[in-house]
Amino acid sequence: MKVLWVCNIMLPVIAEALHKEASNKEGWLSGLLEQVAAENSSDLELAVAFPVPADTEVPWRLQIAMPREKEDREHLQTSADAETYNITCYGFHEDTVHPDRYQPLLEEELHRITEDFSPDVIHCFGTEYPHTLAVCRVFPHKEKILVGIQGICTLCAEAYFADMPESEIHKTTFRDLVKKDTLRSQQEKFARRGVMEREAIGLAGNITGRTAWDRAVTTAWNPKAHYYTMNETLRASFYEGQWQPEHCEPYSIFVSQADYPLKGLHYLLQALPQIREKYPRVQVYVAGNDLTAYRTPKEKLKISAYGRYLRRLIREGQLEDRVHFLGKLTGEEMKERFLKSHLFLCCSSLENSPNSLGEAMLLGVPCISTEVGGIPSLFDGGRDGLWCRGHQLSEVAENDKYASDASESKNNMRNYKTTKTEELENIVNSMANSIIEMWSSPEKMLEYSKNAREHARKTHDKEQNFAKLQEIYANIAGRKE
Repeated sequence: MKVLWVCNIMLPVIAEALHKEASNKEGWLSGLLEQVAAENSSDLELAVAFPVPADTEVPWRLQIAMPREKEDREHLQTSADAETYNITCYGFHEDTVHPDRYQPLLEEELHRITEDFSPDVIHCFGTEYPHTLAVCRVFPHKEKILVGIQGICTLCAEAYFADMPESEIHKTTFRDLVKKDTLRSQQEKFARRGVMEREAIGLAGNITGRTAWDRAVTTAWNPKAHYYTMNETLRASFYEGQWQPEHCEPYSIFVSQADYPLKGLHYLLQALPQIREKYPRVQVYVAGNDLTAYRTPKEKLKISAYGRYLRRLIREGQLEDRVHFLGKLTGEEMKERFLKSHLFLCCSSLENSPNSLGEAMLLGVPCISTEVGGIPSLFDGGRDGLWCRGHQLSEVAENDKYASDASESKNNMRNYKTTKTEELENIVNSMANSIIEMWSSPEKMLEYSKNAREHARKTHDKEQNFAKLQEIYANIAGRKE
């Protein structure tokens, strides 16, 4: 059975073979590749297609021998007697800096790849990329295409501003003007990606997702497609280790991402003064670059409108000594920060199934999450941790979530609700109350930790998820037009 993966990054094993810098994104995909390599009884012949920048030489039909055994993979050199699994690799040119721009030349390159490998199944990881749409357009056997849902860009566009005041949405900085990257234009990029995403899902014969929410969305877009439920396998290191209250920093909150409004850090910053009244030692740690940096002339030129908004909230709340940006973290550094934290908070205005929440649950870190999107399918608020109120999608988005017309989508985005001050206050107050409640009962917090860990170990069971994937591949490969 020949399976072609169409990935969004150059996987580390390929980057190593090409002597390129490896990405630490989508580490779960490397874990899945290791499972494929280790499966001696499998008849799966795998090829991997991946994007490279336009000015980079494209590897064509590169063969990589990957050791089957974990011990052999951990050595810098593969021993002569190590059993290996061969992977065929294809690069294709794509403007990875602008994923909202569709390039027709992608179709030519991906058609050439599919013709050369002649797959029984094509598995695209993520629906919101131009290369996924290109594959769905050029490959004639739609019943052999499997697209994996990650997020839903159309609805992320609607939730993008996460109840920010309208006055803040319209503000721009020097950096925003030079890069043509205002908050409004960022949202419109999501909307454009959503249009491509909807077409790709409409063309694909098979869809894999993992939440009731993504199933409802994709079924509405393409009721004829076969939908397969398959949970995510996370990064290998998170299956080991367990959170212990005596080893954490008391009253510390960890947020795994805050690069743009959708991730909701501004909710937490507005909740912090209330939390500080009850817990004066509260500290917040945020993975990722410091969007609020404003010390040097260069930083002042580079600050974005959202970074400036966060900076204002920090200043007004007198939170300068409470909020710490950690920079980009490796998988091991993320794990270390999880285990040091007294609480993990998912404060996004919309998510499907955030891996960071799954990783926190696997480790048993006490969790609080906004009740949005697909999260209720992997996190049982009240048992695994606590809910807090989340962004409410507009009635237009709820009733016509799945409209494909670009101009209509754009107009709907502009009908942003300007009278949502009360809604913002409700979310902020709910978040503050949930955090205070979590820390007010250490016994209950330990119960949440235990329940979340048990739940996550079932959801993210590596062997079960891999067996399900093999079953899906076999089902698709055996299907006839």
